[in-house]
Amino acid sequence: YRIQSDRKVAVCSVHPSEQATLQCLGCVKAKIPVAKSYHCSPKCFSDAWQHHRVLHDRAASAVNENGNEEEELFGRFNSTGSGVINASLSGSASNSSLTNGSTPLYPAAVTRSGGETWFEVGRSKTYTPSADDIGHVLKFECVVVDAETKLPVGHPNTLLTSRVIPAPSPSPRRLFPVNGSDMNMMGHIDSDGRISSTGTFSVLSYNILSDVYATSESYSYCPSWALSWAYRRQNLLREIIGYRADIVCLQEVQNDHFEEFFAPELDKHGYQALYKRKTNEVYNGNPHTIDGCATFFRRDRFSHVKKYEVEFNKAAQSLTDAILPSAQKKNALNRLVKDNVALIVVLEAKFSNQGADTPGKRQLLCVANTHVNVHQELKDVKLWQVHTLLKGLEKIAASADIPMLVCGDFNSVPGSAPHALLAMGKVEPVHPDLAVDPLTILRPHTKLTHQLPLVSAYSSFARIGVGLGMEHQRRRMDPTTNEPLFTHCTRDFIGTLDYIFYTADSLSVESLLELLDEDSLRKDTALPSPEWSSDHIALLAEFRCKPRARR
Repeated sequence: YRIQSDRKVAVCSVHPSEQATLQCLGCVKAKIPVAKSYHCSPKCFSDAWQHHRVLHDRAASAVNENGNEEEELFGRFNSTGSGVINASLSGSASNSSLTNGSTPLYPAAVTRSGGETWFEVGRSKTYTPSADDIGHVLKFECVVVDAETKLPVGHPNTLLTSRVIPAPSPSPRRLFPVNGSDMNMMGHIDSDGRISSTGTFSVLSYNILSDVYATSESYSYCPSWALSWAYRRQNLLREIIGYRADIVCLQEVQNDHFEEFFAPELDKHGYQALYKRKTNEVYNGNPHTIDGCATFFRRDRFSHVKKYEVEFNKAAQSLTDAILPSAQKKNALNRLVKDNVALIVVLEAKFSNQGADTPGKRQLLCVANTHVNVHQELKDVKLWQVHTLLKGLEKIAASADIPMLVCGDFNSVPGSAPHALLAMGKVEPVHPDLAVDPLTILRPHTKLTHQLPLVSAYSSFARIGVGLGMEHQRRRMDPTTNEPLFTHCTRDFIGTLDYIFYTADSLSVESLLELLDEDSLRKDTALPSPEWSSDHIALLAEFRCKPRARR
């Protein structure tokens, strides 16, 4: 049943499943849409104030803000989809043949006391909320019926849900061409087909936030139902599939989630899966829930040639054996062994490279996917891990003339030593990060170099001319580093940690997935949220292989 009350109920603007208990009078005076003025608790209001006050500032300068109050109340999400209820019903929930029922045996509307009316909306073991249910409580009633007489036996068991909210549906992110072509030729990525043109391919990099880290203590601002893995996995899958990338690099993929969910689900969409689980010398939890790096590629676009696995723990053991006396090895390993890994995959393209001068030659591609250590105080460990990965990639490059992509969560902000090494090919000896080197593993500093011509894909936004929407994208870039202002956004930290690097002598960037800004996120501007199910945002770049010079 859908319970409709005669009493109008306001819902929280930050947590739509919660009833509002207070209202911001500043919003009322500023004539801001009334739905944005409601909050469920004083803490909710104070936590959101830093971003809520932006509404007041905008209202003061804006001539008019579109949208009526009813639309604002339920329209922050796309209300065309099914609602989300904060209740789980076991049993046949996975049976897709069940419907919401058809012919009701009871009257369509049953009036109850207290100003409430119950409308029967379904007669089945499962029920999917509709747009009409948004803002209302649902009552699930289970009645035992005698098989012969068809009469009810005993009293019905009932369950009340919280208020149904619209299914979160973030605004689609557009692809912006950056290769000098017509800047008006932007498009949405949708299920109707890839936008990639002949000879191009797209690469997605995304830290999806492992379930073991997605705790209510760490992300108290995210509603519990939106933090649950049952919800997040479907939202993440829908987002990832929607990008229709040819190559997908994911980080923080739990071992069990890879085997039981992502590999089989993405297989249905034509992806082959490769995985490298983190080592577990430090991690002491359930081995099935340890996370790692997963790389997927479309079988109709690429074939698998070779796979390399980088375990930084093994590299640490080799390093300490080579340069440290036995007495110092234990302390050194305690600092260096952090279980981080990298997955390197060599693929062969099944499509022709438009404009290539060697039509019969195999087109290979090397894709590295990594997740660098998170601890900010271990600057030496981060830099050593990145340097170790790059040296491994240099060996591959020396054995084959092959374009390279280096993707992942590097847990390093623009301008840090790991970022400098990746983007500039070296780290200046005076870089402040080099002051943290208790094991002297970074010396001499002249060794902190590599010969790969790596460029950050998103720096292309800073190098292109003025065009439709490009000014908005440039405002989301840091002009000093030519990197996005953020790829990771929580209450505690907003900054860029994720990158897609490419070898500029063999690849060119054709288009980039637009960056998010505060308006694109929830109004409390923190991730994860009902719309975006990770604390990172996805990065996607479309590339073209350059014709190789004859030798």
